[in-house]
Amino acid sequence: MAAQEKLRIDKYLWSIRLFKTRSLATEACKAGRVKLNGQNLKPSAIVKIGDIYQVNKGIEKKLIEVIDFSYQRTDSPTALTKYKDLTPIEETQGFKSTFHAPVLKRARGIGRPTKKDRRETDGLIEGLFEDQ
Repeated sequence: MAAQEKLRIDKYLWSIRLFKTRSLATEACKAGRVKLNGQNLKPSAIVKIGDIYQVNKGIEKKLIEVIDFSYQRTDSPTALTKYKDLTPIEETQGFKSTFHAPVLKRARGIGRPTKKDRRETDGLIEGLFEDQ
């Protein structure tokens, strides 16, 4: 293979904008958050077209298929053409719904909440998450 045909997994994940920096992509590989067929990958693993990788970033879990190589970091629309996102809709919607939970705020000037106020607030929050 020519040198231009080989591409490391950490560089690929950085170039398709799954990670903000290459060092974060490298750390994710070392920590076992990037897998191919259930096997942890080293940052130096070679990417092949058609491979399906499982990438865990915090609570976000992605399943991506390599469509084309990307040797340099490009803009987002171009990066989206280099891979196919195979993440199930349920996991995607679950990730988004955690950030769209209602925020409970108290009116200004009321003071600190009492124990009774706290129990009522905790009951509301528990009720929100029991539906999911």
